[in-house]
Amino acid sequence: MEQTYNLTEGNIKKQLIYLSIPLLIGSIFQQFYNTMDSIIVGKYVGHDAFAAIGIAGTVMHLFIFIIIGCCAGISIITAQLYGEKNYDAMRNEIFLSSILGGVVSIVISISGILFLPFILRIIQTPSSLTSYVTQYMNIILGGIIATFLYNFLSSILRSVGNTKMSLIFLIISIMMNIFLDLLLIKNFSMGIRGAALATVISQLFSAFLCYFYIIYKIPILKVKKSDMKYNSSLVKQTCQYSFVSALHQSSLYIGKLLVQGAVNSLGVDAISAYTATGRIEDVILAFGNSSSEATSIFIAQNTGAKNYKRVLEGFKNAMILIQLVCISMILFLFFRSDILLNFFVFNEGKSVLNYGVQYFRIISLFYVISLIGSIFVGYYRGTGHVNIPVIGTTLQLTIRVILSYLLVGSMGLGGVALATGIGWIGIITFQTSVFVKNKYYKLDV
Repeated sequence: MEQTYNLTEGNIKKQLIYLSIPLLIGSIFQQFYNTMDSIIVGKYVGHDAFAAIGIAGTVMHLFIFIIIGCCAGISIITAQLYGEKNYDAMRNEIFLSSILGGVVSIVISISGILFLPFILRIIQTPSSLTSYVTQYMNIILGGIIATFLYNFLSSILRSVGNTKMSLIFLIISIMMNIFLDLLLIKNFSMGIRGAALATVISQLFSAFLCYFYIIYKIPILKVKKSDMKYNSSLVKQTCQYSFVSALHQSSLYIGKLLVQGAVNSLGVDAISAYTATGRIEDVILAFGNSSSEATSIFIAQNTGAKNYKRVLEGFKNAMILIQLVCISMILFLFFRSDILLNFFVFNEGKSVLNYGVQYFRIISLFYVISLIGSIFVGYYRGTGHVNIPVIGTTLQLTIRVILSYLLVGSMGLGGVALATGIGWIGIITFQTSVFVKNKYYKLDV
């Protein structure tokens, strides 16, 4: 099995599929874990704890996706240097970014714990759920360094085309997480705190697996003493890419956090329905996220190699593949979302199910637009235009949040769905206009 994968030559469609499948499976497994986490908490702790997991997940992603964004920025630089075959600079980048990322993680951990009560008030968290959310988030934030280590090391693996091993380590981590959930929640009666502790322990274990694999199997990535030096240009580029990518990722969840506030005003039934729809929707959007990441890795390596024709061919092929794959799932959600929702809502009443069906009847009409937007994000990141996804996302979120609060009172969760869809239309319009105006479709990218 290849430990690294050169994407600057060979069949483009096969390479995109090769990269995307492990990323997609990993995303789906991650959603499966999140689903099992919610089900286990709902079954053994209760309905309020299940709703609290939904709120905690939104708050948690605000912080975690800052880290994921930082790692995404780092992986673009690493992939470009790998494509350029500048291995000394690549290892220097790995060393410098590990130090910078560690510092950022500590800052996030401390500030997150301090500002958590304020955030929960801002999003109108029901008082009956505040204690549950706080217990869960304090443990997650306290162990955020484990989240960074795993995401950092797995992103380094992916940047050199090795998406298979990062998938294997993720699956091991997820299985361990589910086992610990059952052990700590069911057997040791630790409640929602057990779910949080299981997450931290499993991510730390997965980080160790990634580290030892890199050390023993991919010596080209192993940082040596000569690589441990300060490089002002790399530090500047790392900070720029990481900051912008983190801003992009976190802004997505700032928007979701603000929308959660609108949903919370509808009561616990709507919160439970939104939690359930979110679990299902995450699987759909995983197709876009995995394709976006695969596209950015492919394009970054070819950008580093200055192979611009392959950059554009990769972009075109990714656009075609994402639309072919997802149409059937979108149709299923429009007509029979109740089948999936019944798996999540337990015996909580018809109101929860109706909220969920109403949401999917509207949002499913817009999923293709969202998935196309994900490919644009992969293109812009891979070519180093990392600021464009941030601007587009800010536009989308502004539309989404404002319309959610305007429509939720009259349309319920359907208003949130419509607001999200209109926001996606806004972002794809912006991305396309930038692509055409700046002539990124030409070979002199």
